[in-house]
Amino acid sequence: MTRRNRLQVFNLLSDPFQRFFQKEASGGIILIIATALALFWANSPWSGLYQKIINYKLTFQLGELFLISKSLLLWVNDGLIPIFFFVVGLEIKREILTGELSEIKQASLPVIAALGGMIVPAGIFICLNYGKPGMEGWGIPMATDIAFSLGVLSLLGKRVPLNLKVFLTAFAIFNDIGAVIVIALFYSSGIYWSLLLAGSGLLLMLFVANLIGIRSIPFYIITGFIIWYLFLKSGIHPTIAGILLAFTIPANRKIRIPIFVKSLNKNLDEFCTTDCDDELLLNRKQLTAIDNMEYYIEKVQSPLQRLENSLHGFVTWFVMPAFALANAGIVFVGGPEMSGIDSLTIDIALSLFPGKLIGVFGFTYLFVKLGFSKLPANLRWVHYIGVGFLGGVGFTMSIFISTLAFNDVILTNHAKMGILFGSILSGICGYILLRFTLKEKDINSVT
Repeated sequence: MTRRNRLQVFNLLSDPFQRFFQKEASGGIILIIATALALFWANSPWSGLYQKIINYKLTFQLGELFLISKSLLLWVNDGLIPIFFFVVGLEIKREILTGELSEIKQASLPVIAALGGMIVPAGIFICLNYGKPGMEGWGIPMATDIAFSLGVLSLLGKRVPLNLKVFLTAFAIFNDIGAVIVIALFYSSGIYWSLLLAGSGLLLMLFVANLIGIRSIPFYIITGFIIWYLFLKSGIHPTIAGILLAFTIPANRKIRIPIFVKSLNKNLDEFCTTDCDDELLLNRKQLTAIDNMEYYIEKVQSPLQRLENSLHGFVTWFVMPAFALANAGIVFVGGPEMSGIDSLTIDIALSLFPGKLIGVFGFTYLFVKLGFSKLPANLRWVHYIGVGFLGGVGFTMSIFISTLAFNDVILTNHAKMGILFGSILSGICGYILLRFTLKEKDINSVT
């Protein structure tokens, strides 16, 4: 195969991932805008209005069966964020089945990087904060914000090679999985086992439905809403329900590509065989052909891909900006206990920066040097140092864990301040390092 043909094949296979990267990267830019707006609003003369809005209580009730009364802040964190985790779960399942994580060799390096990026920052935080207030926030620096980190990477433009984007994305996804496990095990309390067992039973029912070929999306979504409610009331954070529900969604297509193409061409023949006449109205055969094509177009997509494609924009452009707007209102101009930078702020900032770098790069370097994996030909160790810095951009995920870890508003504010400082430093250092070490020629090296 010639170099030109190899490049064509490489571009064909990489296009879907490039589209995913671009959507995540643009979402990161929107997150930055929402964060800046929240910071400005919370420290402006209109800060009282900001607090009033996010603490406004909204109640939904349906007789004795359904009652939820929460502030808008908690509706975002408990209602919208599970949708984000649901989409993340769909992406993880797709990547495991057919994508970059379908082979152990491909997935091993980002898995090791994710382990290092969770273990080392948590360990640094525990060592620094041992015996101090806020010790329960040890899970905060374990997280990496996939949208923000990819958003920073996107600022480098076309100089970023695909395999570096894949590594950062896969690493961040495995970090999300680790964060979900940490939330489930350590940040859920007062569990009502009867409700949890009922929700787990419905999850098992959905897995069985998948196995026997039930593909109705409304069936999975309606049942998923009930599971979300049961998990919420049981004391287990509903983000867990979101990611588990994603793994019940069918990933198989109803018809195969050759049949789809043959059927589509057959129906297109009703419009044009040799000469095409552009009539004002379609005839009956053409209308029937359109119905047939709609049927085949629907069947060639798996429920998993249909849901992922339809929800990705909603999550990118609404859910995550709403979360940032509601949670990033860190107060800098309040009383001394609110605006001061205390030891918790410093400990979290140091755990993210340089803690993440040490964990991600250290574990990756050791794994490669022991012979379990190797670096791509077009990447150098300095590039992985840059990605290690970007891993320290923990922003939305870290803030989310801080809201679960602390009930004290002062601790929460200091934690958010540490997350902000650590994430900003990590993002700037990662950008500068990659900006001056990545070359245009790196993109053209096909491995």
